[in-house]
Amino acid sequence: MTDDVLQPEAAGDDLAFEGALRPASLAEFVGQQKVRGQLELLLNAATLQNRAPDHILLAGPPGLGKTTLAMIVAHEGNRPLRMTSGPAIQHAGDLAAVLSSLVPGEVLFIDEIHRMARSAEEMLYLAMEDFRVDIMVGKGAGATSIPLELAPFTLVGATTRAGLLPNPLRDRFGFTAHLEFYETDELHRVLERAAALIGLAIGSDALTEIAGRSRGTPRIANRLLRRVRDYALVHGGAADHSAVRAALELYDVDEHGLDRLDRAVLSAIVERFGGGPVGLSTLAVTVGEEAETIEAVVEPFLVRTGLVTRSPRGRIATARAWTHLGLSPQAGPQPGLIDDL
Repeated sequence: MTDDVLQPEAAGDDLAFEGALRPASLAEFVGQQKVRGQLELLLNAATLQNRAPDHILLAGPPGLGKTTLAMIVAHEGNRPLRMTSGPAIQHAGDLAAVLSSLVPGEVLFIDEIHRMARSAEEMLYLAMEDFRVDIMVGKGAGATSIPLELAPFTLVGATTRAGLLPNPLRDRFGFTAHLEFYETDELHRVLERAAALIGLAIGSDALTEIAGRSRGTPRIANRLLRRVRDYALVHGGAADHSAVRAALELYDVDEHGLDRLDRAVLSAIVERFGGGPVGLSTLAVTVGEEAETIEAVVEPFLVRTGLVTRSPRGRIATARAWTHLGLSPQAGPQPGLIDDL
């Protein structure tokens, strides 16, 4: 595995080294300095005491490294890793089958853990605390509960919406890590490592340009880097600063990281509704997307970058949004179509 990480090109195709972009240890992991230090202490303490590490909850937006950190937890302790997801566990029996097959010390990673079925969540309470589950056999008055002892394990849960986890489940995690968006210099280091692994010769200024358009997310940064590599390969040129700008312009990623849908939403608020306020449903109809997509995918980034604000009456474009679109800001919110938020 070490050879694959250090020399991904030996595998011979693009798919073979995609996994090599994931760091294999905390020392290789870039960014999230506070979380790395906390995890290192937790894992070292477990190793010194010869026990399974406490259960870990990783919370944060998509693409920041939750799955990678779960793999590192297993790798650092030289423990086997079992991976599943919340949507795949829709019955208590599904979870019981997974738990009963774990070997001592195994790390169980559940992605999107907040989407597990309620019955499975309730079974997980006892499994996390006492390493035991109760299996119901039979129905009605003749039903009996059979206790099933489990091997000690470490649960690593990942969620993009920690608020949806019930308190009894959240409280059973020994450590909760909140992952933050990356700074541009951290993304620059992520891209330097990725470029070396995929064998791409690219300048520092070009990496800075990609990092600035990556929305603070390593997953997006690595994806844009591969698109720049493709552009340079097809056009037979170097992956320099001009190639980066041309490639990202081709893929509709502007200098602030906004894509086509982001700009469509921003333009609708500014040009169609005079800067807002405008309700979510009206905005979704205007741009031809589902309201859930606007709220979960587009809006968080626009709000975080200060281009849009939310009010009780609807979404409002800030002065920065007008400037970004090359328009002169109007004084104060303008009347728009108001509907439900």
